[in-house]
Amino acid sequence: VQLVESGGGLVQAGDSLRLSCAASGMTFSIYHMGWYRQAPGKQRELVAHISTGGGSTAYVHSVQGRFTISRDNSKNTMYLQMNSLKPEDTAVYYCNAVPTWDYWGQGTQVTVSS
Repeated sequence: VQLVESGGGLVQAGDSLRLSCAASGMTFSIYHMGWYRQAPGKQRELVAHISTGGGSTAYVHSVQGRFTISRDNSKNTMYLQMNSLKPEDTAVYYCNAVPTWDYWGQGTQVTVSS
């Protein structure tokens, strides 16, 4: 299993970012997938997840209405569109299955300044 997250960066509050997760080494389309994040000093949390076909999604309350998760099974890729970013969204973002595999990618840093 290999997971490569990208698309993070340093932005100002109110800006947008689109994260990507490129997966390989497994049959991506059969797994329920999610985006997780870990802020400094906090536990990793699941912020959004998506069903195998992409027809069902769910979000943690704090990102509801601002983040949109999607996937393209033909490209073994998952996305997280993040709008109206807030300083409290600052974290390292990871993709993984739901429930998670033992392997984690390197993540992508998102930093939102006020």
